[in-house]
This record gives sequence, C-alpha cells and structure tokens, in this order.
Amino acid sequence: MTAGAGGALSLRVTFQPEWDLDAAGGTRRGFFASDPRVRTLLRVLLSYPEVRYVVPDRISLDGGASPALLETLARFLDRQSWLVKKVGVS
Repeated sequence: MTAGAGGALSLRVTFQPEWDLDAAGGTRRGFFASDPRVRTLLRVLLSYPEVRYVVPDRISLDGGASPALLETLARFLDRQSWLVKKVGVS
C-alpha cells in the first residue's frame, strides 16, 4: 500500500458491466448513479471521517487512514457484488 500525491490513498473501483461508467450512454455513473442503493452506499462511504472525496470510480482517503480501515472498506465494497467487480488500493 502506497500513498498517492500529498499522502492521500485511493480505492479504485471497477464496476459490473451494467454499472460501468461508459455503459448505457453514460446514464450509469458508478458511485454517482441515481439508483437508491448506490446513493445509500455513497452516504455510508462519506460517513467515514477519513474519506476526503468520492468520484464516480474512486474513493480518496486521508494519508493517515489506517490499513485496517482500507481493508474494511475494500472488503465492504467487494461484498457489493451487484455493483462492484473489483477494488484496488493505490
């Protein structure tokens, strides 16, 4: 696990094809999809104080986020198999 620019860490998410950012003419926007399940998931992610921001395919966390938190978030996202195909830490 390495910190990115400014010590920030990121979780990069690859979505299932039906939720992919480029699928369906751009109407599915990853974490910004209008589906209520995705909006709830986004609210849960943003409830963590270490989360700096979320973009459609990535979650940025403070550089001081613990490895345990990164693992917890990665596992949580992996369990959302209806939405997420793969999670990577960078």
